[in-house]
Amino acid sequence: MNSLPFHARWFLALGGINAALAVALGAAGMHALKAHLAANDPTGWFQTALHYHQFHALGLLAVGLAAARAPASRWFARAGWSLLAGIVLFSGNLYLRSIAGIHDLHAVTPIGGGAFMLAWLFFAIGALSPARCQAEADEGR
Repeated sequence: MNSLPFHARWFLALGGINAALAVALGAAGMHALKAHLAANDPTGWFQTALHYHQFHALGLLAVGLAAARAPASRWFARAGWSLLAGIVLFSGNLYLRSIAGIHDLHAVTPIGGGAFMLAWLFFAIGALSPARCQAEADEGR
């Protein structure tokens, strides 16, 4: 990513850090407000799943574009796979709860949230990491 200007790299990193914070604050806020929310609201679960799914689908696009600029970066690959895992585990589980009424897998939702946070931190690290050429990566440096 060294081919990007200094400010671009930092704004990408700050975007990743703020996305991770948004996921963490979203989780903390939902748990803090749990007493005030309807316990079994399939509509709310679906809306939350859709919101996080859409947000992180855009994240996959950003990771793909960043990976195209720095194809040797393992950080961007980690970010992409973590985003995909988060979508499947977090949003997928909430979709199952809201549409099919399946509640048995509720413990995977926080794992998906953790995958989202890790993905954004990986993205931030990738944005700030020095880029290596593909030949160096192939040589194992």
